[in-house]
Amino acid sequence: MGAVNIKQLAKQLGLSISTVSRALNDTYDISPKTKQKVLEMAERLNYQPNPHASSLRRHKSKTIAVVVPEIANNFFALAINGIQSAAREKGFHVLIYVTNENDKIEDESLNHLRNGRVDGLLISVSNKTIVDDTLYKIQQEGIPVVFFDRVRDDFESAKVTTDDFDSGFKATEHLVKQGCKKIAYLQISKKLSIGMNRMKGYQAALEKYNLPADNGLIIDCVDNKEENYIKIKALLNSKGRPDGIFASVEHLAITSYIVCKDLNLNIPKDVKILSFSNLETASLLNPSLTTITQPAFEIGKQAATILLKALTKKSFTLADTKVVLPSDLIIRDSTARR
Repeated sequence: MGAVNIKQLAKQLGLSISTVSRALNDTYDISPKTKQKVLEMAERLNYQPNPHASSLRRHKSKTIAVVVPEIANNFFALAINGIQSAAREKGFHVLIYVTNENDKIEDESLNHLRNGRVDGLLISVSNKTIVDDTLYKIQQEGIPVVFFDRVRDDFESAKVTTDDFDSGFKATEHLVKQGCKKIAYLQISKKLSIGMNRMKGYQAALEKYNLPADNGLIIDCVDNKEENYIKIKALLNSKGRPDGIFASVEHLAITSYIVCKDLNLNIPKDVKILSFSNLETASLLNPSLTTITQPAFEIGKQAATILLKALTKKSFTLADTKVVLPSDLIIRDSTARR
């Protein structure tokens, strides 16, 4: 039999490629029994290590990857600026992958990163992320992973986020204090922890101020602008029209503005609107938009700083690192009491 590669060797052993690789390299986290088993099979199958591939693994690429769900959202543009700022300070390059909220594109991007071209990964997951093992494979192959903003709760690694529950509560409380009695919540995804936590904050504020929880006021929005327009128009055209809208992401707030214009509804007289948003033009909208503004640049910079620390300090443990940064409620004309 001719020489086999490490993938074939791992298949014969019924072990992962990363386990076989670590056993062949005599790393401390593999048991003596497993090492012996791997070495014996390697000898029997005439396994010969690829010196070129080994050389590539020994030499760092000085490149980190960033996987984001979209680039049009100003939050991610600012976060990437923060990431690039931290990376440049340490002499690292940044590769950016945009998934367009598509789980298949996300998985393809992650698999592409397993070729050894990057030293580490920063990721904000799509709202359709499926539970698969690609991220685990990346981690097992020695590529550290850091989540920012949109995280996987089932994955043990560093995470940099904001307090979405507190922000959701503050946003809803502000609308209540401005006189709103029927507040709609426009959500992006039931899967994402940020969406769930923002909604929990919304519900907690309604409970505190003794306002009824109406499931008809929680609108499940999608990635299609036309469909969202139809849903929001139906909401604002109904007999039980809300007097306040809390949009969980900025593009839903913009769609709400368009619907109000088309229905001749006055903001804030007929309906008040508040949104999570990092739009630089929020103050220029007519009326100016009240926002929950996340420290996007700092989130990106902190996430990159943590990842770079993991790449340069062997004793640093990513799983122990959780950073929660505060967001700001910026009050403007769209929620003014009239």
